[in-house]
Amino acid sequence: MTIVIAAGGTGGHLYPAVALAREFLRRDPVTKVLFVGTSRGLESKVLAHEGFELALIDAKPVMGRGVLDMLKGLFAMPISLWQCRRILRQRQPGLVIGVGGYTSPMMIMAAALGRVPRVILEPNANPGLANKAVGPFVQRVFLAFDSAAGSFDRTKVRVVGTPIRKEFLEQSEQISTVATDPHRHHLLIFGGSQGAKAINSAVLEGLPPLLKERPQMTVTHQTGESDYARVSAAYRQAEVSVTAVPFLYDMPSAITAADLVVARAGAMTVAELTTCGKPAVLIPLPTAIYDHQMKNAKAMEAAGAAVVLPQSELTGSKLAKTITAILDDDERVKAMGAASKKVRRIDAAEAIVRECYALIGDHHDIHQSLGAAGV
Repeated sequence: MTIVIAAGGTGGHLYPAVALAREFLRRDPVTKVLFVGTSRGLESKVLAHEGFELALIDAKPVMGRGVLDMLKGLFAMPISLWQCRRILRQRQPGLVIGVGGYTSPMMIMAAALGRVPRVILEPNANPGLANKAVGPFVQRVFLAFDSAAGSFDRTKVRVVGTPIRKEFLEQSEQISTVATDPHRHHLLIFGGSQGAKAINSAVLEGLPPLLKERPQMTVTHQTGESDYARVSAAYRQAEVSVTAVPFLYDMPSAITAADLVVARAGAMTVAELTTCGKPAVLIPLPTAIYDHQMKNAKAMEAAGAAVVLPQSELTGSKLAKTITAILDDDERVKAMGAASKKVRRIDAAEAIVRECYALIGDHHDIHQSLGAAGV
């Protein structure tokens, strides 16, 4: 069987899809998986590293952009729909999966027109417009959070959590979550798959003095491609030793090795942190559509697994004080890590794949949904 997965743009859309793809292959190694995305998204770099084939379409983002970019996104829709229909005719998939973002809607609509079984995955607490728009045209809606269910037909909804790559669980079971020496803590900093300039700037202000007070503390900092040169130069000028990288392909190892994580609060990040049972300082992206990152962060804070530091209040000194307050209290580090692990869900990929196989075997459900959607 061939499975087509429309996912990309950011790691929050792409990595749950990678986890799903690997679960399909684990269950049936002869399965063929084709990703569909764009040349501008993260998928054009990551999927080759992950060993998956990528077909490109000309979809463009619509939401969160200026008027001109919005119009470009709208005008690109008929072209990308035609491209998606061509891909489906060529590959004849048994299932199409959409994971939100601007690459997903036209593939889902092409699958509906071609009567190909189709499902969507929504990893955020507040669903994005793309998944809301195509919800009526799919047979199943897989959610990470029950709070998103009100945007979809309840009969289609399955709340399963966020699919996580197996490496996170495997590595987290091998390494202790707390360093034995309080002065040898390891700090991981990343601002999402593309980096975050605001976080980078605060870190550059607050981290060098902290490292000079704690010379045995180690740091890995994913800067993002666009800010790597600036951040690396600043560390050299400050004469502090930090492992700065533009992108972390092996995020399972990076998170597992950390005693504390400073990060954004995307759904994928939260799922990865909880899988590994890591305490965190979360700095939600203030421009995230529907403010979903703040909701994700607040849920982690309420569980006792994180401290939320809004970007509007972010300074280097405040970030350093927050980090110090956590790492200076080993019992707090342990308690936050335990609270993080307590809210994790690690079987989402298995649950989705199992449900998809059941759906593919129920052809009546396909035609019923098509009729209901008016396609």
